[in-house]
Amino acid sequence: MLFRDRADAGRQLATELSAYAGRPEVIVLGLPRGGVPVAYEVAKTLHAPLDVFLVRKLGVPGHEELAMGAIASGGVRVVNQDVMRALGIPDEVLETVANEEQQELERREKAYRGDRPPLDVHDRIAILVDDGLATGSSIRAGIAALRQQHPARIVVAVPVGAAETCAELNAEADEAVCARMPEPFFAVGVWFDNFSQTTDAEVRDFLARAESELIDKPHSTSIL
Repeated sequence: MLFRDRADAGRQLATELSAYAGRPEVIVLGLPRGGVPVAYEVAKTLHAPLDVFLVRKLGVPGHEELAMGAIASGGVRVVNQDVMRALGIPDEVLETVANEEQQELERREKAYRGDRPPLDVHDRIAILVDDGLATGSSIRAGIAALRQQHPARIVVAVPVGAAETCAELNAEADEAVCARMPEPFFAVGVWFDNFSQTTDAEVRDFLARAESELIDKPHSTSIL
C-alpha cells in the first residue's frame, strides 16, 4: 500500500505542494466527500483556508461507477461523449441522471457549508484536491467550473493517479500534481490500506476544524 488512509495521503501530497505554503493568495478546495480529508491535511500544512467544491459524477444507469459525465457548482456540465456513443445512451437518460445529481449537489452544499458563502476564488491560487485520479471526469468538471470564477491559477492535486490522466490534466489545469503514479494503476482504492467512505458529518467537521485552526493564525487574513 502507498497510504495508510486519506490523512496519510494528504500529508504526503502536501510535501509536493511546499511551494504554495504560507502564501495568502492560496486556497484549498476539497472534492467531497473523499477529497476533503486529503484537502484538510494539505490546507493545514500550507496554512491556507479550506472549502469544499461540489462535483457529482453522472453514472451510467445500472453501471454507476462508469461515468458518462459530471456536474459541478455553478451549473457546469462535462459529458464523456465517447461513453455516450459507445453505449448508445440517449440524451434523455443523461438529462434524468443530471437532474437527480443536481438535487444531491444542492443538498450537499447546504449540508456542508450551511449559510456560509463559498470562498471567493477570484484572482486566487485554487488548489483542487481529490483522493485520487482515475478517469478524471469529476475533476475536469471542477476545473471547468473554477475557470468561470476567474482564479489566478488552478492546481489539481491528488495523492495517487493514473499517469495518462495526470498528463492530460496538466493541459487542462495550470498545474497537475500527482504525488504517486503507479503502473499498472487499477483503481484509486487499491493504494489505500483504509479507504472507508467519508461521511457528511466528517466533511463538516474537517471544515470546522480548518476554520478554527486558521483563525488561530494571526498572519492569516482570509478565512471561511
